[in-house]
Amino acid sequence: MDNHTDKMATIKSGTTIIGLKTKDFVIVASDQQSSLGNIAETLDVKKVFPITSNIVIGLAGGLGDAKQIIRILKMQASMYENERNKKMSVKALITLTANIFNANRYYPYNTFFVVGGYLDKPELYGIDAVGGFNVSKKYTATGSGMTFALGVLDNKYKEEMSKDEAIKLVVEAINGSKKRDIFTGGENIDIYFIDKNGIENIKKK
Repeated sequence: MDNHTDKMATIKSGTTIIGLKTKDFVIVASDQQSSLGNIAETLDVKKVFPITSNIVIGLAGGLGDAKQIIRILKMQASMYENERNKKMSVKALITLTANIFNANRYYPYNTFFVVGGYLDKPELYGIDAVGGFNVSKKYTATGSGMTFALGVLDNKYKEEMSKDEAIKLVVEAINGSKKRDIFTGGENIDIYFIDKNGIENIKKK
């Protein structure tokens, strides 16, 4: 290995990605710290990406692997919508992602996704590096800070929440992770709010 490869091999991926769903909307949010070993290398890295006009993905794990998948999914989703003249469903995107991951399960991509979107209703999924996925009825989390975030969500999630209440809860959950997980941090919390009107990106401290 050259020196660059040695450094890359020591990267410890860490983050907190949260997905939260109500009957009216879904939120996917992340911290913005990128870690190199025990160093907070970057404090404003992007970890949540719109794939279509109604679906976003939050990623945990190796950034290079994740961004390659993001590029593939954006291209495939664009082709799907152009060929069929309709929006891609969240389930269709999840199925495509699972198939890509499963096809590479012996040399897996080092990444985990939280996928949220709205077509006819809000939908939320978690998907692992070999293509296993689950439907999240209320909320989900992934990354090194997920335990701390889930503790907050377990205690304070309500099925009937306004947009402001849900955003406040997501911020509290990620800030809880930032206090206890050294790999979760950054300058802001990057929030994507998705409902029947589309995607809104919100930054919070």
